[in-house]
Amino acid sequence: MTGAGEATRELLDERPELEDAVRAVVETEETTDGPWSFHDVDVDSGAFGELVSRGVVEKVDGDYRVSDVDAVGAVLAGDSAETTADERPSPPGMLPDGTPDWRRLVDRPWTQPRALVGLLGVLFVVAAMRLTQYGSVFREGRVVSPGNDPYFYRYWIEQLLELSADPTNLGILAEMPGGATGRRPLSHAVNWWFTALLGGDQAAVDAVAAWLPVAAMVGLGIVVYAIALVVTRDVRVGLASVLLFAIAPVHAVYTGVGFLEHRLHQYFWLGVTLLGLAWLAVDLARRVELEGTDDAVRAHLRSPASWLVGGGLGIALGVSIHLWGGSPLVFVPLAGYVGLRAVLDARTGLSPTLANLPVLLALGVGSLLSVGVHESWGWHSSFVAYTPVLVLGGAIVVFGIGELWRRKQLHPGLFVGLQAAVAAAGLFAFRRLRPEDWVEAQGRMEDLFLREGYTESVSLFTPDYAVLFGPLVQIGVGFYLAVGVLGWATWLTWRRYEPGWLLLSVYTGYFIVLAAVQIRFAAQLVVPLSVLGGVGFVYALSAVDLARVPRPFQGGTGGSPRNEGSNSWREDDGDDRAFELPDPRMAAYLLAVGLLLCSFSLLYVPSLTAQTTYTDGQYAAVQGIDAHAEAADREYPDDFVLSRWGDNRMYNYFVNGESRGYGYAMANYDDFRFGDDPDGWYGEFEDRVGYVVVTDVDADLPADTTQIQLLEERGAGGGDGDGLAHYRALLLEEDVAAFAVVPGATIEIEGEPGAEIDVETTATVSGETIDYRRTATADENGTARVTVAYPGEYDIGGEYDGGTEDVGGDTGDDGGGTVTVSEADVEEGATVAVE
Repeated sequence: MTGAGEATRELLDERPELEDAVRAVVETEETTDGPWSFHDVDVDSGAFGELVSRGVVEKVDGDYRVSDVDAVGAVLAGDSAETTADERPSPPGMLPDGTPDWRRLVDRPWTQPRALVGLLGVLFVVAAMRLTQYGSVFREGRVVSPGNDPYFYRYWIEQLLELSADPTNLGILAEMPGGATGRRPLSHAVNWWFTALLGGDQAAVDAVAAWLPVAAMVGLGIVVYAIALVVTRDVRVGLASVLLFAIAPVHAVYTGVGFLEHRLHQYFWLGVTLLGLAWLAVDLARRVELEGTDDAVRAHLRSPASWLVGGGLGIALGVSIHLWGGSPLVFVPLAGYVGLRAVLDARTGLSPTLANLPVLLALGVGSLLSVGVHESWGWHSSFVAYTPVLVLGGAIVVFGIGELWRRKQLHPGLFVGLQAAVAAAGLFAFRRLRPEDWVEAQGRMEDLFLREGYTESVSLFTPDYAVLFGPLVQIGVGFYLAVGVLGWATWLTWRRYEPGWLLLSVYTGYFIVLAAVQIRFAAQLVVPLSVLGGVGFVYALSAVDLARVPRPFQGGTGGSPRNEGSNSWREDDGDDRAFELPDPRMAAYLLAVGLLLCSFSLLYVPSLTAQTTYTDGQYAAVQGIDAHAEAADREYPDDFVLSRWGDNRMYNYFVNGESRGYGYAMANYDDFRFGDDPDGWYGEFEDRVGYVVVTDVDADLPADTTQIQLLEERGAGGGDGDGLAHYRALLLEEDVAAFAVVPGATIEIEGEPGAEIDVETTATVSGETIDYRRTATADENGTARVTVAYPGEYDIGGEYDGGTEDVGGDTGDDGGGTVTVSEADVEEGATVAVE
């Protein structure tokens, strides 16, 4: 066959909807004497341009002609030789002779130069969207992580480094303190290992805190691209998926530069889990299309690639369970997928057990890792560590029932109902046999779903954004594109054997439900949702003739370009022509439509991430407190900073390094700042608090509240009020003020019994002059005692009759005097007597 004939066959294999266009140009060629123009054929510009680019039609002196009308006509007539079953290439993972081909673990688009350039471009967007707050994070040689929780992870890095800074000393993982092994042991261990690998000093701690989230998300972007290629075999969908993943605001918030948490590990391994499950599902589906059910299962199980992927998936499952406290939640959609996959296999005539042996291997490996680490090193609680075992046991039961169901050819709906009964029975048995674990599991669920007062505890569909617009703000237009594709994928799975689309449908639907309860789960939702959104994105472009229809909508299994039973998986599926650069005018249109679809996310990513970063005033408060603590030689807990609980770890990390918890701040701070007796709290602190930070609140408060006295009146008492005795201002900004909690120097003054005596000084803080005044009444012995928070020279007035030079004071013409209070007097609570 000539080159034109082969080009025509390849084109129609990929885009069967262009057959009418090919017939139109052949008919025009046969009825026209010589070259013809574009206007002579009834073909739209997009389709015609495709015929020209593929070599079916060639340009001649400004006109056109079919390159080889006989060869092209033969392809249309079906006269050319068809590929026989013996010539048919094997699915990915196997060569025609059955020899394993490790290079086919991934599709050939990974080697396409243009596709790789596109991938690098969208990965750059992933990184860029996580660097929008670069200036707020990197400050004067410090890494000021956004949010509160990252300082908990930085705390444990430093604690583990004190045990060992040798990255080869993995024995430390068995000796981690109890606080690190409770809920997120592997996250702490990985953070420590990378830090030790970089040298184990403070610079390494800062580098890991800053850059590990960004690096992990670039890696996850590659994983999302791989999932899209495996399921759809469309490079354009892969690139669109990564783009939508990159610009999802809720994901960028939790994984931005400096946001070191368990989330970056959690999201990455969720992606790896999805990739492993998708590859196994699509590999079998392709074989079923090419070879039939029984041969497909045998070939799938004979392929070493299937077992390699199954083993890697098992490692991902074993890793995932020890990354965070809510890790059992990610095994729920896995259990749901396994159950529905058994139904799908049985309905298709496949043995559910044999078809899913690599998945059972993965669950077995994951169970061994999870339980082994728990029993050996004490990581996590037992009910969490044994979650993979529960899923494995349930899978074995479900697959066993599936075998019976397949042989009896019973209704699939009844099978689903029976699975629900099995799940309920399993939970009942767990409750009866492990009551302690059941109680702990209930506590975890309440902690995850019933906590209030947190920004992330609201629903994705919050009424604050008219319900439907919450996803637009948090995820972007990709959410709505993906929901449409989700409906299509669910329908497709109902009609055909599509385990790859079943996987994405189950995980996406599950995380939509969780995100509807708490928005924190929207970031996990973004991972599978991005692939569905990528399909919708390309389809939207094709609807306005800016792109070809995405391959999944062209028919076939697993995104094949032709109908079922056809020779879909050709060797040239990954040819470089699968991803072509548009001409300049088309590129401009694509850019305009792409910016329109992504515009909301590009606006919301910087604004939402900015909400988690610290202001210049808050960072200045850290500097002021840290400098004072060092000058006063305060050590923990004398330098503990009391603040709003959502900022408390940050202040204490930089001041004293004790950022493990914020329980004291959560329990006491609101009572303190909304009360009306800040000096009365000095006794309540009992050497537990050294500094106080108050920030602006959006509420109208009474004038006598501590919040107003400190932030607005600066602790000086305002116009005619009395200043505070134990709060010395270190930083004063419009929206934040920081105070040292001091014993204060007590000035003892002799006067007439009952006389009111004033002491007054000025202090300059943050360029602002404070008029600080305190008033005392002499007792029956004529002694007045007043405690002051600032060092300096105080003017003594009121009904005071004299002064003394013994304390550095003098007698003024008006009968007043002065007294000098030193820094040590204020810090040590000394008494300065004025006779």
